[in-house]
Amino acid sequence: MTKTVEFIFDFGSPNAYLVHKIVPAVEQRTGARFTYVPCLLGGIFKATGNQSPMSAFAGVKNKLQYEERERDRFVAKHRLGAFRWNPHFPVNTLTIMRGAIAAEMDGELARYVDVMFRGMWEEARKLDDPAVILETLASAGFDAKRYQQRVQDPDVKDKLVANTSHAVERGAFGSPTFFIGGEMWFGKERLRDIEEFLLAG
Repeated sequence: MTKTVEFIFDFGSPNAYLVHKIVPAVEQRTGARFTYVPCLLGGIFKATGNQSPMSAFAGVKNKLQYEERERDRFVAKHRLGAFRWNPHFPVNTLTIMRGAIAAEMDGELARYVDVMFRGMWEEARKLDDPAVILETLASAGFDAKRYQQRVQDPDVKDKLVANTSHAVERGAFGSPTFFIGGEMWFGKERLRDIEEFLLAG
């Protein structure tokens, strides 16, 4: 029986991008399947009292420098040379996360996720600018005008809120978060533990 790993993600998380890039290799080695669950990271932070590392560790000497070094090691280890820090960070991801919900409903989530993660963390696009969002979608072959309308649909908005609330109820406080059944892991560094868990059956 194929095991399912639920991946709680938001495009605004660089670590979620890094996870996304190595998910195929983990799936191949384990036979598991990762299902992507769009959630609003800002909503998770608000519900849990959490904040981004850049804010949480701003006053901690050496901490942010270490976080950057650890990220650089991960990038080098997995040969993720396309990664670029987005100079517009932090980006308000509400619209593009609603877009992820719409894409999921329309059976286009996998392609949408690839396009948005690439736009955010490889092409350094300002993906809270409506014009940039439209151009990004159109250049990737999506019906950009349709997405512009879909993100205003009540069912799309409600589903994103529901996903976010459910993730918090299950224990999530940030992204990337993973669930296998009732077990939760947080952070890209836990992928090795997840892989060991999957292989152990």
